[in-house]
Amino acid sequence: MTLPLRKRRRPPPAVADSSQGAVRFPEVGIFLVEKRMGSSRRAFLSKLARSKGFRVEAVYSDTVTHVVSEQNTRDEVCEWLQAQPGPGRLDTPALLDVSWFTESMASGSPVLIEPRHCLVSSQCPESDASEVEGPTVPVYACQRRTALPNWNQILTDALEILAEEAEFGNSEGRSLAFARAAPVLRSIPYAVTRFEDLNSLPCFGAHSRKIVQEITEDGSSVEVQRVLHSERYRTLKVFSGIFGVGKKTADRWYQEGLRTLDDLRKKEKKLNRQQEAGLQHYTDLNSPVTRLEADKIQHVVQDAVLRFLPGAIITLTGGFQRGKQSGHDVDFLITHPTEGKEMGLLIKVVSWLSSQGLLLYHHMKQNSYKEPTQMSVQASKDRLDHFESCFSIFKLDTPNEQMESSSTAAENIRNWKALRVDLVVTPFSQYPFALLGWTGSKHFERELRRFAVHERKMILNSHALYDTKQNVMLPAHSEEDIFAHLGLDYILPTERNA
Repeated sequence: MTLPLRKRRRPPPAVADSSQGAVRFPEVGIFLVEKRMGSSRRAFLSKLARSKGFRVEAVYSDTVTHVVSEQNTRDEVCEWLQAQPGPGRLDTPALLDVSWFTESMASGSPVLIEPRHCLVSSQCPESDASEVEGPTVPVYACQRRTALPNWNQILTDALEILAEEAEFGNSEGRSLAFARAAPVLRSIPYAVTRFEDLNSLPCFGAHSRKIVQEITEDGSSVEVQRVLHSERYRTLKVFSGIFGVGKKTADRWYQEGLRTLDDLRKKEKKLNRQQEAGLQHYTDLNSPVTRLEADKIQHVVQDAVLRFLPGAIITLTGGFQRGKQSGHDVDFLITHPTEGKEMGLLIKVVSWLSSQGLLLYHHMKQNSYKEPTQMSVQASKDRLDHFESCFSIFKLDTPNEQMESSSTAAENIRNWKALRVDLVVTPFSQYPFALLGWTGSKHFERELRRFAVHERKMILNSHALYDTKQNVMLPAHSEEDIFAHLGLDYILPTERNA
């Protein structure tokens, strides 16, 4: 079912705007609701629409025909409209989700309004309950409980492949769109089998819907298959799998004509120490780390830490903290209940591990954090923290493992495996923030920080939580305290697998 654009009384002649060309669709007057969208994004979307010939009103008035909102319910927008001054309207504008806007921008003209574009009430009348399709899913991933079972693995894998391919191409907006759609499907406790099941889901743009529709109807996506068979994607996937190699370096090597790991070795490409170690142990580092292996490493790390600092707290974080049985690496947070006692510990631990022949490679980073009196929004976007850390390749005794390379059959068996291990030391006062940040998932943490900024006017990172309205740092003794400051229900680590 589709709803045609509604006819209205002719709007007054458009006022000239230096940022806008000729108005191509005078019968459509768009008003963008700033609440939750933010002023900068509203300004960007307004400029985009005007450049394409749409009439965008800066102030709500009788000439507005389409009210576009992001992350608001119909009830919230109606309440906002009722509070607006001015003469009464002759009719009611269409109350639309931003998906209608983005699809219209993509097509270059106003698209027909479909039910999925219309805002829905936060609480539907009982008589209409049967007409509401699909589950109710919160917009922010930090408001959802996402357990490990993924009922939509095929769909989420496809969207994540497209997100990664877009990231390889430096298309941040496109990558983020796919990266936000996939966790929504991951949070649903049943398999999506119909395209209509997406109608009530947030964060699903036209492109993501198209991919899901292809897979649910045809079993696969032509676009995803094209990416998987792309030489560039496959090459960058291999190169970025080398410890110490980022997307830009991988792309540069591809542009230089390199295609395989052997190409790197034959050309004797100049690599830094980290990349050399990553290339040397590539097979091991790109094979899953099991929970059993992580537990073995934890015993070794605990023995080393407690040898120098009795009473220290050693916490296994990352995917294993979220209940996963395998992962890409092993991360530990180290602290002590007495603030300051952790200082100088890491160098002793690393030196001892190295003397025991347990480190194949390591790189240490000093603590560079300086507690600010206030924080900027950029602090929440900084993906790197400033704790004292050691990024290493650990040599774990594992009987009867196959060697990555050998010259004779007699050398084909070895009793160890190379694994990525990160050791991070944090002061006790920052431990709750560090634990929250290092537990993940990556998308959950990104959404948590986005929620803090847009919904609570707070800035969150792995060191602190800052309230910009009160201009104060908010203390926390646990993760629960941080969720409470943000006004969120506490979500267990095992339910943060967004």
